[in-house]
Amino acid sequence: MKFAIPALAALLAVTASPALAQSCPYDPNCIDNPYGAGNPYNPDSVNNPYGRYGSPYSNQSANNPYATDAPEIYDQDGNYRGRLSNNPYDPDSVSNPYGRYGNPYSADSVRNPYGAGNPYGRPLIVRPRR
Repeated sequence: MKFAIPALAALLAVTASPALAQSCPYDPNCIDNPYGAGNPYNPDSVNNPYGRYGSPYSNQSANNPYATDAPEIYDQDGNYRGRLSNNPYDPDSVSNPYGRYGNPYSADSVRNPYGAGNPYGRPLIVRPRR
């Protein structure tokens, strides 16, 4: 996995998902694009350590290990794929190795390269929880 996103490096090291690790440096809506949605100065970016979605203290952050309101992940068909969170206790977190969306053996998990986490599949969408 080749990343230029230091703010998500720890989260992606924990999740280790090929689907979340899609490299799309030219897509303005991709969190891997440092000039688009991945801009660390964008207040709504998960890469902004001072924003509500990237702060280690915000309840809506992907980087808060205790967050319960983290951003949600959807596939292109609108199927829910869990929460982008490094909270290992949240049942919907992609960092929970025993949960439906973090277990590498679950078909619904983005950590399963033969299921929802297929690196050749369609991109995933990360959006704030509603």
